[in-house]
Amino acid sequence: MDIAKNRTDAVELELPSPPVPVANYVPVRQVGNLIFTAGQTPTRDGVLTVSGKLGRELSIEQGQEASATAALNCLSALQQHLGSLDRIVSIVSLTGYVASAEGFGDQPAVINGASLVLEKAFGDKGRHARAAVGVAELPGLAPVEISMIVEV
Repeated sequence: MDIAKNRTDAVELELPSPPVPVANYVPVRQVGNLIFTAGQTPTRDGVLTVSGKLGRELSIEQGQEASATAALNCLSALQQHLGSLDRIVSIVSLTGYVASAEGFGDQPAVINGASLVLEKAFGDKGRHARAAVGVAELPGLAPVEISMIVEV
């Protein structure tokens, strides 16, 4: 699915198939005009595209790519829920978790991969508040996990 079909012709980001929950949760939950996404990792068709910890097995650039993929998974879940990404008024907040080796402190640089995807897709509406948090481990040994809050 191509975001360009749902946003503008200038955007050329391809959405993956919507992620399928691997446990007992829903991909999105809407409360009034806010939608909360479940955390998404860098998977394609249920398979992790990369694993490892930032600052040990993975570079910042690999982490940025992984966070961009996870953000696209969030957008895919939103697309499935909303029917069209055009209904999004703004990306309110993004939380990024980074599986970090001891001493790694560049979590914000890693999560920039996700932030840049959202800005590219939505322009100023994609600019958001954000947290980038280093953690010891993530599900399935994923390097990053992204969740967001959007306004519709």
